[in-house]
Amino acid sequence: MCKITNMRQLPTVEMLNIGSQNSMVTHLGIEFIDVGPDFISAKMPVDQRTMQPLGLLHGGASVALAETLGSVAASLQIDLQSKSCVGLEINANHLRSVRSGYVYGRATPIHIGRRTQVWEIKISDAAQKPVSICRLTVMIIDRTTTKSETSPS
Repeated sequence: MCKITNMRQLPTVEMLNIGSQNSMVTHLGIEFIDVGPDFISAKMPVDQRTMQPLGLLHGGASVALAETLGSVAASLQIDLQSKSCVGLEINANHLRSVRSGYVYGRATPIHIGRRTQVWEIKISDAAQKPVSICRLTVMIIDRTTTKSETSPS
């Protein structure tokens, strides 16, 4: 496991939640609950916003939670005045279904490089049983980079 060594300043949970207002994060009910020097965690309700028609947590909602955690964690590693994080790849293995309550995600770094970062996000239920395990790879780009330069060919 990689230790974060260059986190600029550890934000508060309140700062993270305020920074996510008026986005898909708040639409899905995702709420940051803890942040530390080598992790970030959040919870998400299993309700009408995050369930699929059979009454189970939607896999896409789990991936949205994972991408939220990994992207926010990645952005804490860089100077946001000059750099941005963009997703390159995310994968998810869904291990257990959930019908109600909350799921909890925790992102930890696997690799923090100058140009790429890799984050592991474990999602569990209230009983701490694994629900999904995800891996997110992000690319660090200069803020002056245009959209066409970051798009796959």
